[in-house]
Amino acid sequence: MADFQIFGKYPTNDVVVNDPGLVRYINLDARMVLHTHGRHVKKHMGKANVNIVERLINNMMRTEKYTGKKMSAYNVVKEAFEIIEKRTKQNPLQVLVNAIINSAPREEVTRLKMAGIAVPKAVDVAPSRRVDIALRNIAIGAVNSTFRNTKSAAECLADEIIKASKNDVSSYAVSKKEEVERVAASAR
Repeated sequence: MADFQIFGKYPTNDVVVNDPGLVRYINLDARMVLHTHGRHVKKHMGKANVNIVERLINNMMRTEKYTGKKMSAYNVVKEAFEIIEKRTKQNPLQVLVNAIINSAPREEVTRLKMAGIAVPKAVDVAPSRRVDIALRNIAIGAVNSTFRNTKSAAECLADEIIKASKNDVSSYAVSKKEEVERVAASAR
């Protein structure tokens, strides 16, 4: 069997996930085509079997301009990876994994009803949800930064991923994580 690479350029064998809680949920299996056609939908924890780059593409499709346009989102992510490689001189997959780890919240707030009163309570976040939130916030931050901006969506996505990988607070995803964890700390 041939050794596939993401977008035909980026090997996955040297990418390291430093967060032990997220190792099982960040799938780096290289595939020829990043399109599973929703085969994972009816399986328990099926999202964990979908490549992390495809999940990023799918999250880009959730946003306004790219809703349902997988090839457009695919091309944006592919171009963003090329920009990341030029700017950082690193494997863009490693940069993406670091961005996910840095922008995944560890705890959040839920509301408990006690004697008719809703009380906020801090709870730990499940690893699968941590990855989902991180990917969603990276995609939303990239699309939000394209408004009234001359940069392309790929440049904005590359900026967001690079900032999040450096744990920069000017990144939308990292700032949302900090906000959620600050609220959770006050609800402890």
